[in-house]
Amino acid sequence: MTTTRIGTVRGEDEPPPPRAGGNRLMGAALIVLSLASALTCSFVFTTWLPTDRALYREYKAAKACPARTVIPRSEDCLRKVTFTVENTRNTAKDLRATLLGSEPFPRMVVPFGDSGPVLSGLQRGDRVTGTVWRGVVVVVAEGDFRQNSSDAPRDEPQMTAAVGTFAGLLAALALMFGAMHLARPRDPGLFTWRPYGKWLLIVTGATCAVVGLSAVWTGLPWLLVPTLCGAVVAVAAWFLHRDLRLGRVGR
Repeated sequence: MTTTRIGTVRGEDEPPPPRAGGNRLMGAALIVLSLASALTCSFVFTTWLPTDRALYREYKAAKACPARTVIPRSEDCLRKVTFTVENTRNTAKDLRATLLGSEPFPRMVVPFGDSGPVLSGLQRGDRVTGTVWRGVVVVVAEGDFRQNSSDAPRDEPQMTAAVGTFAGLLAALALMFGAMHLARPRDPGLFTWRPYGKWLLIVTGATCAVVGLSAVWTGLPWLLVPTLCGAVVAVAAWFLHRDLRLGRVGR
């Protein structure tokens, strides 16, 4: 007697059944990522950005230091000090000059963001004038050329706002994808890493970088950065979701 089992045999091209447990775990991880990103966003806008702006205002308001017999290491005024160049580093990953001076600045390592116009021409033994503020060299001058060091406060809140905006948008995206994985563990639909999540992350990062840099170069107020980034990412998310749902974009 032959027993025949009736069932459905899954074809080779048919995807495996979804793993609900794995999707729930992924959803929980995304919720944790969302919380961490939200905390980062809050730190940027409540601590980092206000601190940088206050520091820049204090730096711009600083006056020249009075003459003193004993010079303290750190002052809230701007003191010009003569240094002798000990050595320099001028590579893509290491831009700095080591300057020798008198007490209380016998040896100062000054980092730079780029090689010109002063750093590229410095040689061992050259005499330069360094402007010291709060114990660090903020400007190095040689002749008619001046160059800010990396320690000099800068008025570039747009890029800081772009970092905070990216963290906030990442928190929103992670929350959305995590919630879908938890609510629909067997079928989260398009809310998976490939292709929707991957493309949204690329669009979000690229948008925040481009908008932040453009705002710095053009002098746009930093308050516009979150608005512009949020609008671009929201529109991109809608179009990507629509095109993926209609099959216009390959997976």
